[in-house]
Amino acid sequence: MKSSRTVVDSALTALAPAIWGSTYLVTTELLPEGRPLLASLLRALPAGLILVAIGRTLPKGIWWWRALVLGVLNIGAFFYLLFVAAYHLPGGVAALVMSIQPMIVLLLGAALLKDKIKAIHLISCALGAAGVALLVLQPNAGLNATGVIAGLLGALSMASGIVLTKRWGRPEGVGLLPFTGWQLTVGGLVLLPIALIGEGLPSEITGKNLLGFAYLGLVGALFAYAIWFRGVARLPALAVSFLSFASPLAATLLGYFVLDQSLSPIQLLGALTVVASVILAQPRKGKPKPQAEPVPQTSRESVQA
Repeated sequence: MKSSRTVVDSALTALAPAIWGSTYLVTTELLPEGRPLLASLLRALPAGLILVAIGRTLPKGIWWWRALVLGVLNIGAFFYLLFVAAYHLPGGVAALVMSIQPMIVLLLGAALLKDKIKAIHLISCALGAAGVALLVLQPNAGLNATGVIAGLLGALSMASGIVLTKRWGRPEGVGLLPFTGWQLTVGGLVLLPIALIGEGLPSEITGKNLLGFAYLGLVGALFAYAIWFRGVARLPALAVSFLSFASPLAATLLGYFVLDQSLSPIQLLGALTVVASVILAQPRKGKPKPQAEPVPQTSRESVQA
């Protein structure tokens, strides 16, 4: 029963990064051009405020600064660094650089959560990075110092957010929705001045744009982050970090089926490699411990004899 429940938790949690993989499609087809930070802001802040209003619960005591830290790491800083990396690193290099995230979670988990580092974890990390490279790396891809640094910092930000969320848990009596709302709100507030100063508001917003913003906010943030943090609470931190590989996988498949992009045999091999790394990293049911031999009780007669 526990094993089947873990499979369900893993599948549901993987749905979140798969939804995030649709962001590229929505951005190119429905959103105004040249507004990535504005899209991130409108993806996070409205959804966060809605969840806070529904939950009617604010942080208390130590959870004020914890919510601030988690909101910056999981949402605000991560979104900003992700777009900086994507802007400076063409050809899927950004996704490749950020595929180091599970390795960072592995190290942080060992330090903060006392998780054991196993050989299968190292193999999964190597397979995941190789799979992402085959899936998204293009022949004309180039390196840029700013983009690489932003990608590494973005991976560190998300990895730290996963591990700290796992370590701190949720405050007693606080549900998943308000907890998610705190982080989305904090992340949105962090992005607010950056987006307005760096990009400003578009001169015109069409109905198609509003549809795209609504999808990113309601589905890509409110729903996706709720099931993501649910998974962080129920699954090992490393297993959750590997599920993020569903994002480039979903983006590639959506590009093939919706945008009529090509899908080469090498990309198919990369997709299978990514799936293999995710499966290897998921928790497994441990071997049952052998039952101890019952100790024979000495009868009173033999003692008296």
